[in-house]
Amino acid sequence: MLKPEWPAPAGVGALMSTRAGGVSAAPFNALNLGDAVGDDPAAVIGNRARVAAVIGGAVPVWLRQVHGTRVLRLTAANAAALVDAPPPEADAAVTGEPGVACVVQVADCLPVLLAAANGRAVGAAHAGWRGLAGGVLENTLAEVCALAQCASADVLAWLGPCIGPQAFEVGEDVLRGFGADPAGGDAAFTWRPRPDGSARWLADLPQLARRRLGLAGLRQIRGGQWCTVQDESKFFSFRRDRVTGRQAAVIWLR
Repeated sequence: MLKPEWPAPAGVGALMSTRAGGVSAAPFNALNLGDAVGDDPAAVIGNRARVAAVIGGAVPVWLRQVHGTRVLRLTAANAAALVDAPPPEADAAVTGEPGVACVVQVADCLPVLLAAANGRAVGAAHAGWRGLAGGVLENTLAEVCALAQCASADVLAWLGPCIGPQAFEVGEDVLRGFGADPAGGDAAFTWRPRPDGSARWLADLPQLARRRLGLAGLRQIRGGQWCTVQDESKFFSFRRDRVTGRQAAVIWLR
């Protein structure tokens, strides 16, 4: 597992799983944490139990992610109630209480962890391009600030592994989703000509996330250097494999 390298408060725990260390068979080998990808349910339960064992007793809350912008506020009480319930629909979660872990699953989308510098609140967001363009990071940040009673400048962010800027080929709809001009001029999008003349670009998802977080007031943003597509030995990638597992980013208050 990856341990985020960022100056988070001592009371904040965080990790990012990789595909190593689990019990799932190929093509989900090995630590698949996704329960809706075609893997053996018993294997997923076993893999999730391994993650739960690492986070020191905090209850992980798994979401049904829909590439949206809804943020779920977690407490120890509602986390316990969700253990045996269908996963709630949301693409981010925040908490200001110990004993509960915010979790997002990814297999190319960008996982973003947030922690208030005063140690009073944390959050995790699933930021594919649709959620990112729609404001999922801003919504998550606002919830963390409300729980921690702090300003955006007093929140730290960590960007996890995602599809990298050399692999994320997109169409004009993605550029327009971010307000970028297809004619050029945006450093987050690089024109990639195709033999058939179709309009395609390479998009830099971490750069887009840093831009939005910076505009929202964050000053300490780390991570974002891993490409899920290019590092097959370490990460699941839907773009690369189509049928594959999911890794997860997890954050909690100790």
